[in-house]
Amino acid sequence: MTDTKDDLPMFAPDWDQPVRYMLRTREWYLALGYNNPYVWAHYLEAPFQPLKKPLAQSRVTLITTAAPFQPDKGPQGPGAPYNAAAKFYQVYSGDTDQDHDLRISHVGIDRKHTSMEDSGSWFPLPAMRRAVAAGRIGALARRFHGAPTNRSQRHTLDVDCPEILQRCREDGVDVAVLLPNCPICHQTISLVARYLEEHGIPTVVMGCAKDIVEHCGVPRFLFSDFPLGNPAGRPHDPASQDQTLELGLRLLETACGPRTTMQSPLRWQGPADWRLDYLNVERLSAEELARLRAENDHAKEVAKNIRATTLTEKA
Repeated sequence: MTDTKDDLPMFAPDWDQPVRYMLRTREWYLALGYNNPYVWAHYLEAPFQPLKKPLAQSRVTLITTAAPFQPDKGPQGPGAPYNAAAKFYQVYSGDTDQDHDLRISHVGIDRKHTSMEDSGSWFPLPAMRRAVAAGRIGALARRFHGAPTNRSQRHTLDVDCPEILQRCREDGVDVAVLLPNCPICHQTISLVARYLEEHGIPTVVMGCAKDIVEHCGVPRFLFSDFPLGNPAGRPHDPASQDQTLELGLRLLETACGPRTTMQSPLRWQGPADWRLDYLNVERLSAEELARLRAENDHAKEVAKNIRATTLTEKA
């Protein structure tokens, strides 16, 4: 005799589990007519650096995939569609003593369930300042850093990772907190975290795409089961943002080895079935898929031109 789900009312629905973003992305692009599925970064081993001093004595930096607002680049505010024109392809840095207008319209977040109204849910500089004021961490590094969301793993590893490491060393960074947003962001940030750990800087990744981060293999990962675009906590909820940062800090202190994942106990405050929508081809008609293919082709061309211009200017 076996139990049925009707006999076990405390069971959650089958869909109430972390979204399989790698599978969704693969099925999405195949449905759009692209027959070369992306190969995600995957390592058998992960580096690990223990903390060299207590967090209350440590200088901490923030690494993000959010982009500085560019007024001449089209819609980038709350409710903005995917905007490839707002992408960036070089590492940038910002003064942690100043406020910054960083946005996430340039990446593939969950636009149905994420409003993009509160940057505290993806860029926790205010929460980190509160942690410094409370004595939880010793100090913020002079600068935070923006990591370009790049599909080329080789470019991330050969160009962006060394640049971020150099800037961290210039600022005397002891610890790095890294926050991705879209699926590719999670891979980029995972590669950066691995690189920093290999060169002596302890890290924690705080994100929402569990499968991508664990597939790559990082030292420490705080997983929030939220729609993409909210790695730092729920929007308009500073308490959840402080709690999310605190969980990341605890993971830095308590992880005893690489590939340590902690799941946040916080639940998303919205429809519980949000997991069923992101890149779900089963919920789209043939006409919608054709329209999305055309939009994606246009976005790729825009991004290609921006990157070519950026590389030319750098040269």
